Amino acid sequence: MKEKMKEIGLRVKELRELSDISIQDMANYLEVSREIYQEYEEGKKDIPASILFEIAHKMQVDMGLLLTGEETRMHIFSVTRKGKGVEVGRRKQYQYENLAEKFIHKKAEPFIVSVEPRSDGSKPSTNTHPGQEFNYILEGTLKIYIHDNEIILHEGDSIFFDSSYEHAMEALENKTARFLAIVM
Repeated sequence: MKEKMKEIGLRVKELRELSDISIQDMANYLEVSREIYQEYEEGKKDIPASILFEIAHKMQVDMGLLLTGEETRMHIFSVTRKGKGVEVGRRKQYQYENLAEKFIHKKAEPFIVSVEPRSDGSKPSTNTHPGQEFNYILEGTLKIYIHDNEIILHEGDSIFFDSSYEHAMEALENKTARFLAIVM
């Protein structure tokens, strides 16, 4: 996984330099410190999927190029077989699998997200990103924290929300929760 983080970081750095965007400008755009952003480019820190999505937007490329180094080229459809999606650098508490990295000019990014149960009992750290998000629970039970609300979703439940509000997910009942997330 460390090697994958470094590869993605190098691609981001190369595109940023080709686009003539400074490190500080990119950090400001992403609303992270310069130090954190540099750790992303150096492969020292996982790039959260939401941040990677924003980097792709800023660079005007499809996220698949950042993930794989290959230009996306599928125009009519893109099939991803079970367990074969590209793993995305993730936040510590979530594991992301991109389901459409090869499709060009996507209007959304689909992921399968796995959330492991927390053992320390603390509330998970929150995240924000521009746009909207749709989550459909595939297995397990998930508590979603969003803008001072706590919502419990079970298998088959879904939620659509404005992802610019602070949000986080937590697996309940001491079992891994998996959900389909579509970030728009």
